[in-house]
Parts: sequence; structure tokens; C-alpha cells
Amino acid sequence: MKLLHVIASPRLAGSTTLTITDALLGGLAATAPDLEVETLDLFQADLPAIAGDNIEAKYTLLGGMPVAAEHRESWAQIERAIERFRAADVYVISAPMWNFGVPYVLKYYIDCIVQPGYLFRFDEHGIPRPLLEGKRMLVVSSSGSDYREASPLHALDHFEPYLRSIFGFVGIEEIRFVRAHGVDASPASREAGIARALAEAEDVVAELWPTAAEAATAA
Repeated sequence: MKLLHVIASPRLAGSTTLTITDALLGGLAATAPDLEVETLDLFQADLPAIAGDNIEAKYTLLGGMPVAAEHRESWAQIERAIERFRAADVYVISAPMWNFGVPYVLKYYIDCIVQPGYLFRFDEHGIPRPLLEGKRMLVVSSSGSDYREASPLHALDHFEPYLRSIFGFVGIEEIRFVRAHGVDASPASREAGIARALAEAEDVVAELWPTAAEAATAA
């Protein structure tokens, strides 16, 4: 089983989001010994351009025509990014909330890989259909304030709805979120938010991945 860990936090040491992710990945490694983890740090990656040659190639493909020779090398960078994403069975996205949404580098990455004919297609009626099947996604996040459902700030949470929408659009139906809320409000709020998230991470691993013993019994 192959897991792609997409990091969308510029902080490595000291990152609240990555502290929780490390615990989650440790739990997954203990319950799924065959897990192969590949890491994509978006703040260090050389992501392909979405403008210039690649935007021309995209609209050429949308028009039902092959990519022009002068655009093929550039478009191949987009295709490699898409294939790297498609090759995974499980995704873990580590991304803090920024200004009620996702960090810009994660939005840019999504715009690179969510391409017609690769992650979705249009049917004969012009309705988009997903092209990914059987994938799982876990999203680990932290936010300075509390955006949970009972919070007065809940309506400002565009982070989770967006990620559910865009990845559900391409066919990833099983998406779980582990979020540390209120980590900047006060030391007590930070401690409570991280503790809740760590407990949620443990629950998610136990729920979605059986232990090695259970897996052997099931086999």
C-alpha cells in the first residue's frame, strides 16, 4: 500500500500540524507494516506552471486535439505530477488553515493535478465524472481559532468544505479530518486542541486500518 504525504506547511520543526501528522503516521506504520510512504513537501517542490505553454496545452486537450509539439515537454511536467498523485492508495495532507482556507501552495498543487481527462472526465452530456476509485484521504490541520460546528466562527471555515468538495469531485469519497482548533487562543486552548487532535488521530487509525493481527485473521 502506497501513501503520499503532502506537506503544505512551511514550518517543519515546531509545526503543530506536522506534530499531529507524525503521530498519525506512526500509528499507521504500526498497523500497516507494508505501508510505503512518499513525501511531497509543496514548499520545497518545483511545481509546474499552470500558465504559458501549459494553459495552452490544457485548452487544446479540452478541444479534443493532441498537445502541440512545442507544448509537450512542458505539459509532461503536469502529467508527472498527476501520475505521482494517482499512484498512491492513501493520501495524508498536512495543512494549517490560513485565512479561513488552505495555504496558497496547496491550492496551486490542486490546480496542477485536477485536470480533465486525468482526474475527471466529461460524459456525453457534459457532466463531469470522477476518475479516481478506492482511494482514502486523511487531512491533518491546525487553526488559531476554534471553527468546530458549535463555534460562532464555524461559518468562516472554508478549509474543510473546499477539500471535501474538490477531492470528492475526483472520486475520493472517504476523507477524514483531524484538526487541532484554537491553538493560538491561549496556552490552555492550544494544549486542549492538540490533545483532542492526537486522540482523534489515534481513533482514525484504529477505525480505518485494522491491526496486523486483525488483517491476518481477515485474510
